[in-house]
Amino acid sequence: MGGLSHLSEPWWLLAVLVVVGIAVGYGYNELRRRKRTMRFANTTVLDSVAPPRRNRFAHVPVALLCIGLLVLTIALAGPTAMRRIPRNRATVMLVIDVSLSMQATDVSPSRLDAAKVAAKQFTEDLTPGINLGLVEFAGTASLLVSPTPDRSLTLAAIDHLELAQRTATGEGIYAALQAIENMNSVLGGAKSAPPARIVVESDGKQTVPQSLDDPRGGFTAAKEAKKKGIPVSTISFGTMNGVVTIGGEQIPVPVDDDSLREIAELSGGQFFTASSIGDLNKAYVTLRDEIGYEEQRGDDSRPWMLWGTLLVVAAAAAGVALNRRVP
Repeated sequence: MGGLSHLSEPWWLLAVLVVVGIAVGYGYNELRRRKRTMRFANTTVLDSVAPPRRNRFAHVPVALLCIGLLVLTIALAGPTAMRRIPRNRATVMLVIDVSLSMQATDVSPSRLDAAKVAAKQFTEDLTPGINLGLVEFAGTASLLVSPTPDRSLTLAAIDHLELAQRTATGEGIYAALQAIENMNSVLGGAKSAPPARIVVESDGKQTVPQSLDDPRGGFTAAKEAKKKGIPVSTISFGTMNGVVTIGGEQIPVPVDDDSLREIAELSGGQFFTASSIGDLNKAYVTLRDEIGYEEQRGDDSRPWMLWGTLLVVAAAAAGVALNRRVP
């Protein structure tokens, strides 16, 4: 049963006075009855005929009845509790980096292959009522799947992600924002739009344009997302030891946590680091739970009603068993 800090109809608690009145009245009647008995009875005979131990449970039925009525009173007052319920109509855009640095094998079997596995798991586990879309980005960004509850489209698109040159993180975010705006126009416009979230998975080093503060850069895109009320959560995936071979030359591709952390902070999203597929799955699980569910306060009177009823029934049964009458 939930707590009593939130009651939808607290005035019902005034009924507690009725229960208190019943308890006080019962105690008063018992006291009067005992006085009358002691006044007119021979105490020696009374002790031998009705010893005190015989009635030590006589008051249990009334006690159960009063407790049960108190519990039922709380049920009538409308206790509420927070409930974790699946979101419906929310929009999530998954934005995945497919630049050449994602072929680094510092994460087995490679950054991109591991990213595919984790993204597919996230897709399959996400709450069914959410519209999920997919964007890939390298030197440019491409919308692969518009937001839809059909997970098969996203799963198929993830399987076909392919590497390309350069990294335009800002373009990936802008493409996701545009897809969300298009979805919102279908659902009734910005004012009635459902909540949205962008999830960017990248090793973090933007190369196009060179400045993250460029009008098409990652920081500028994050600020635009903030204006639209769409948080961008980022997952920095890889290690500082990443290396790729291009044209026979080995090129270091260390993960760039700083830029992805800043994008998350500028947009109001969350930042995660992942240096293994296990870390990546944990980040996705955290995001899935936060994005896919919401806390809402709902009615919690049922358990109180159930326990109150059981106590009243137990009081009646005890009354018949112990005192040969219903309390």
